[in-house]
Amino acid sequence: MPAIYTRVECAQLMAAIEEATQNERFRRSNELFAIRRFLHEVPAAWGILNNAALQDVLASLSTGKLRPVKSIYFDKPGGSNWFVSYHHDLTISVTSRHDVPGFGPWTKKPGYFAVQPPLSYLQNIFTLRIHLDDTNEENGALRVVPSSHNKGLYRPETIDWTLETEDTCCVEAGGIMIMKPLLLHASGRTTNQASRRVIHIEFTTDTLPAPLTWEESL
Repeated sequence: MPAIYTRVECAQLMAAIEEATQNERFRRSNELFAIRRFLHEVPAAWGILNNAALQDVLASLSTGKLRPVKSIYFDKPGGSNWFVSYHHDLTISVTSRHDVPGFGPWTKKPGYFAVQPPLSYLQNIFTLRIHLDDTNEENGALRVVPSSHNKGLYRPETIDWTLETEDTCCVEAGGIMIMKPLLLHASGRTTNQASRRVIHIEFTTDTLPAPLTWEESL
């Protein structure tokens, strides 16, 4: 989608990130810098992100109340040689572990748990990727297999490229990409020395079965 945030708002978001990450808990590298639980770690960001344009986008996606339940910030520096092969996003973040049928496997993360839920929960999630830089084929724009999210668990090693196609999702600074977690996606190495900074937020209307609770719900 075209920009829903101005260049000024993008700069404000970057300033909030810089201010919140000036401590040794956040370790940067020449390849990738990531902040998980982003909306908790950078609380000032939501006041900038949650503007009228975002509310209009969310209202267009669902008749129910979409709320954020998972957030990550990715900073892929201009010199990065890091890439990600095709995959689904298969886990959600929950506050604590409880053995509920259909949920698993589990992974302990710093301050929360990641777990793979039943497919119905993933199918009801909308992921918004908010781009703080112009992003194209040369600095790691996502490549996707169109409509692959409609096929459930579609293992990358089984992709039949005689039947499938690949799209590259170029997004301008301040623009957003909307996708489903089950959409097969990948990103390549940076070749133009330009940064690719993205805020990834997952939204849903779902409530988890008790006693499970979303770790990042606002």
